[in-house]
Formats: sequence, structure tokens, C-alpha cells
Amino acid sequence: MPADAELIVGDVTDTAVAESVQDCEVVFHLAARVAIRSSFEFIVEDVAANVLGTASLLKAFAASPNTGKFIFASSMAVYADSEQAIPIDENYIKDPISPYGISKFAAEMLVMRQCKSVQKQGIALRLFNTYGPGQIFSPYVGVVTIFTRTLMAGKAPSIFGDGLQCRDFVHVDDVVRGFLAAMDEPTAAGVYNIGSGIGTTINDVYRTISDTLNLEMSPNYENVAQGELRYSIANIDKARSLLGYEPQHRFDRSIVNVIREITENKQ
Repeated sequence: MPADAELIVGDVTDTAVAESVQDCEVVFHLAARVAIRSSFEFIVEDVAANVLGTASLLKAFAASPNTGKFIFASSMAVYADSEQAIPIDENYIKDPISPYGISKFAAEMLVMRQCKSVQKQGIALRLFNTYGPGQIFSPYVGVVTIFTRTLMAGKAPSIFGDGLQCRDFVHVDDVVRGFLAAMDEPTAAGVYNIGSGIGTTINDVYRTISDTLNLEMSPNYENVAQGELRYSIANIDKARSLLGYEPQHRFDRSIVNVIREITENKQ
């Protein structure tokens, strides 16, 4: 953390946390509960953090006399499931199939409406499947970390469904590029997909990781997980055109370095 940065530790719904954004020119709002599968069990906690937390920050931000931008980390989970493994744009059907997706869509709408009402720029970046170094291990989020850590422990990872579900894996460095592009563009207000624009099946992800680790072990195929989209690939033409966003990482080329980082640091 930069030496001149102030760290405020607290819940996103705390008054002290919310008030910290009052005089900011740009707010990057990334605080959230992010697990899709567990959101069915923790629906109250998800709504509290993702919806009420966002509303709390927006109230404080709106009260500031400064003009500014509120840049919100939304999610591909706001979309309905795609019928084909093809890129979808921002106009695709919004019909989330998980409480997590519902909470993100509700928060996204709050951002756009509240910012417009006070003549500030509201920006929602719909992030697709983010991967990269530094991702904390969780049984619910981050398939690359889950597969790698499980294989390193000598166990066979689980794949929910047939493994042919297709995802858009976007490197964390490219996600940062998306946020910075939204900050730098003078008229960025709106909603944008942030992904790679390339689909990869879960079977291919597993095969790449197991080959890289030189560990031949068949995965366990289990029932389809509730709330998980089968096809989720980003059309990033809007972000390219209006923000100048251009991803620099391809999953098939960058995954080896990510796996190496996980194995060396045992995250």
C-alpha cells in the first residue's frame, strides 16, 4: 500500500467507511460477497453487503459537492444463461439465476440511477471470470486456484457438470486496465463488459493445469452447480470502442505463470 494512502478497516455498510468516499473524485467500489453457489445459503448476507453496502457508499458519494465518477465492479452473473458459446454484449438479457447475480444487478441499477440523479458519472464494469496471481483460495471462487491447489494436495478436483461449460477468463491485470480506462475516459458513464472475448471450457482449464503440473489425474464429475451459467463469454466491443480497453493476456499463454505463482507461494 502506498505510504500516503489511508487505510480504513470496516464493513462496507459502516458509516465511517461510507463517509470516506465523500470528497473523492473517483470511487472504485469492489467490496462484495462474490460466491455464486453459496449465495443461495447466505442470501441475507449477500444482499446486505452487495446492495445495502453499495447504497450506503452512493449516499455518501452523492452528498459530496465534487463532480466525480463511481466505478462499480459488477458481474457477468447479471446475465441470463446464453444458449450458445458465443460472446454476448451489454444488451443481452438480464435475468440472473443466482442471488449473487440478482444482488449485483440491483446494485448496478442503484449506481446508474443515483449517479445520474446528482449529475455524476456512474460506471458499471461487468467482470467475467477473473484469474491471476494473488487470488486467495476459496472452495467457491477461482477455478484456477481451486484446481491447482487440489491437484498439489494429491486429490482429484471436482468439475460440476460435463466440463463443457464455457467461460471467459480475464487476467486480473486486464481487469485493472478496465478500471483505469474507465477512470481516464472523460465521458465513460455507462455499463461495460470486461473480459477477454475468448471462451474456454472447464475441461480445457483442467487439462492445461494438470499438464502444466505434470499430474495426470481424472477429475470427479458431479452434478451441475445451482446458479452457475453454462455459457458466459464477453463481447468487449463497447469497452474497446468507448474506453480504449484492450486485454493483453490470453488464458492459454498466461496460465502457466499463474500456476507457477500459486505453486511457489502455496496460496
